[in-house]
Formats: sequence, C-alpha cells, structure tokens
Amino acid sequence: MADRAQPLIRFWPGFGAAALVAALTLGTVLAVALRAEGWAGLTPSDWAAVRFTLLQALLSAAISVALAVPVARALARRRFRGRSLLVTLLGAPFILPVIVAILGLLAVFGRNGLFSYLFGTIGLPAIDIYGLHGVVLAHVFFNLPLATRLILQGWLAIPAERFRLAASLGFASDDIARVLERPMLRNVLPGAFMVIFVICTTSFAVALALGGGPKATTVELAIYQAFRFEFDLGKAALLALVQFTICTVAAGLALWAHVPEAGAPGLDRAVERWDARGSGSRWLDAALITLAALFLLLPLAMVTVHGVPGMAGLGNSVALAAGRSVLVALAAALVTVVLALALAFAVQAVRGTIGKGVLEGIGYLAIAASPLVIGTGLFIVLFPLLDPVSVALPITALVNALMSLPFALRALVPAVAQVEHQFGQLADSLSLHGWARLRHLYLPRLRRPVGFAAGLAAALSMGDLGVIALFADPEAATLPLQMYRLMAAYRMDEAAGAGLLLLVLSLSLFWLFDRGGRIDADT
Repeated sequence: MADRAQPLIRFWPGFGAAALVAALTLGTVLAVALRAEGWAGLTPSDWAAVRFTLLQALLSAAISVALAVPVARALARRRFRGRSLLVTLLGAPFILPVIVAILGLLAVFGRNGLFSYLFGTIGLPAIDIYGLHGVVLAHVFFNLPLATRLILQGWLAIPAERFRLAASLGFASDDIARVLERPMLRNVLPGAFMVIFVICTTSFAVALALGGGPKATTVELAIYQAFRFEFDLGKAALLALVQFTICTVAAGLALWAHVPEAGAPGLDRAVERWDARGSGSRWLDAALITLAALFLLLPLAMVTVHGVPGMAGLGNSVALAAGRSVLVALAAALVTVVLALALAFAVQAVRGTIGKGVLEGIGYLAIAASPLVIGTGLFIVLFPLLDPVSVALPITALVNALMSLPFALRALVPAVAQVEHQFGQLADSLSLHGWARLRHLYLPRLRRPVGFAAGLAAALSMGDLGVIALFADPEAATLPLQMYRLMAAYRMDEAAGAGLLLLVLSLSLFWLFDRGGRIDADT
C-alpha cells in the first residue's frame, strides 16, 4: 500500500515538516537547558506538583471520555432541527479562551455563582470551586466537547451498509453495540484519552486560577513560577524535561494502543439507525444531549450576559487587537493544515511500523512541550540575531500552529489511512496518480477532518495568551492580551465586552472552516 501512495505522497514534505516540529520542540527545550546554570534537583514540592499533575490529568481524561461516549452515541443516532448548530456550539468550550471560560465557570459554579445562589435559597452552603475538584471540573468543561467530537467521528465513520446489514439480520441494540460500536470504541478511545491526558498535564491558566494554593500546583505552573518569580532557568528546564517525559510517554502509549480499523468500505450513504426507534431510546438520547448542552453552554451564556453591556465601551485599541488576532489565527490554521497533511501522507507512504510510529510521534511532540518553554527558547535563540518584538506575530502564529498540530494529526492520519485502505486498489486500477489522485480521491474524503483541523487551529490561536505575552510590542497586542490588560487595569466592563468579542470571533472562525467539512454534511 505504501508503494501505491508514493507517486502522490513524496517523503520530503513529511520529513521537512517533522524536522521543523522537532526543531521547535526539542530544539527550544535544549536552548533553555543550555542557557541554564547550576541544575537543581527536584524538591518535595516539585514532586508534589508532579503527583498532582498526574492525578488531575488522569481524573480529567477519564471523566471526559466516559461522559463523551453516551453523548456522542446519542448525537450519532439522532437527526433533529438545530443539530448542526448544537454540534458546533458543543465545540465552543474547547476553543474558548481559557480566561473567558474560567469567568463563565465562576459565574455558574463559583461562590457567588448561579448554583451557589440557588443553594443559598434552600439553606445549603456556597460551592467552593478551588482545588482539585475545581481543576477537574474546568478540564472536563474544556475537553468533553473535544472527546465528543473525536468519538462522534468514529461513529460516523462506520459505513451505513453495516447498519443496513445488521437491520436485515435482526440485530438488537446490544448486538449492534457488540459487533459494530465496541470495536470502533477500542480504536478511538485510547487515542482520545491520551490526547486529553496530555492537554491536562500542560494546563497552566486553569491551575493558576482554580488550583487553590501549593497543594494544587501543576508542573506547568511550577515552570512558570521558576521562570517568573525565581528566574531559576536550571530548575525550570528540569521541570520542563519532567513534563516533556510524562507527555512523551503518554503519546507513545496512545500510538501503541491504537488499533487500525479494518473492514469493507462503504458507499458514503447517510446512516439510518433502525435500532434507535424506540421511545425509551429517544428519551434517553434526548436527556443526554440536553444535560451535556446545559453543562457546556450555560457558562457561555453567562459570559454573554456579562459581556453585552461592555461591548458599547470598546475602543479602537480593541478593534486593532482583534484584527491582529484574526490575521494570526488564519496564518496558524494554514500552517497547521500544511504540516498535518505532509506528515499524514508521509506516515501513510513510509514502510514499516517503526517508521510510521516515529513520524507520527514527532508530530505529537508539540503537545508534550510547554508553549511557555517553546516561547522562552525561541526568545533565547532569536535575541542575539534580531529584535524578537519585530517578529512577535509570526512567531505567535507558528507556535500556535505547532500546538494545534497534534489535534489535526489525530483527525487526518486515520482518515488518510482509511481512504487508501478502502479505495487505493480501485484508484490504481484507474491509473489515478499524482494530483489527480489527490483531487479526486483524497480531498473529497478528507473534507471533514481538514475543515475541523483548520477551524480548531484558528480558534485556538485566537485565544492564545502565553506566547504573545513574551514577545508583544505594547502597541501591537492581540485581543487576548488586550483583554488581560483591561482586567489588570480593573476596567472590567470593557474586559467583559472584549471577552465576548473574542468568543464571537473564535466561534465564527471555527464555524467558517468547519462548515465545509461538518460531521453531518452527508445528510
């Protein structure tokens, strides 16, 4: 199969993309380590941070995936008015800027939030959102939509003909789950779990805002403290290597646990679920979808309520910052898609399991490295050569693309492999090679994952605050940085308005890219 792919998928673009990713991850970590003087050992508080990081990441990933399975199944089985909009909105928490999302969670679950007010009316104490349970709650809020989308892609990838055959054989719901759904979940769940686990291990803003003190400090937050307050580059580099090791092992486990999908190809027909016509199934699916929507959308509604009054007071500085953020987001989306496609085609073309694993693993290195460490390493490398401020926006776009690459690969690598598995022999028999193979075979069937990857990259880049804070010119801020400055100046009404604008722009970019490849585009 690799021989068939080589006329279209040449090795050098994938190898070039892999080299760039390795330089921006391993190279920047090495630059920080070489700059450090006097490496210090890990203290008991550092080991406590490691234990807390692993505990909250395991709990967050397990709860997110466990809740996402029934929600994704309900969405896969149902077609209803507004479903397309709901699926898009369910992706909002993950692409929502973290600082805006935390404000929404505090408005719902904080001591002065909606639930605390309701509890107070019946004599119950207010909710304390700070600590381990608050961090896990926030991570589930952010990652449940991502898990749902990844698992839903797996459900929709099951050909409609298999469900038709199951119906003709008189399969009950349990039979369909055993024969069709559970094998798909064995293929999808390990990767989804590990991706979310790695995301949670690199969490910074959530732990900073909701951690609740030294007992709830993550490794990422410890790295920030070593840089910002102690300026101990040796300790920061050591902690960064510890975090990098944890996340690299998790990425390796995700690749090892991945089970390639096998089976006969389908004819791209719309899926009809005969097993879900009972009233009990309808009520159960409706309840699951409603509860998930309330949990994920209520904080967004609170952000909107608080942000609308502040929109009227936004000045030119916010508008210019929004324009810069949009340009950075578009550039990040383009770079993400190019790198992800190059790596995905190279993974498909290369021979041997080891070669495929190495190439794909390099793509996942980005999520193992902290954006703070990458930004600091780039600052150290560039400072002797030029003014880092002059390239603040391009560097921000590049690092944002790097952070989005693992999610794009998670969507594109299986999709490319599935297309080649199902239609490669037919394309060979028709002498379909080169750009014709790309245009007529791959692009129509990669429309969904490419649109999802580009939209996700653009939205995540819109909300980035970490890298731009290291490089930004005071007169050339992006919208998240401008919002942070408004909050620091206690101009909370304007900050709320800027937050709502940031939310609208992030969702709009995600929707514009995702609509061409929306998951239910075939219905």
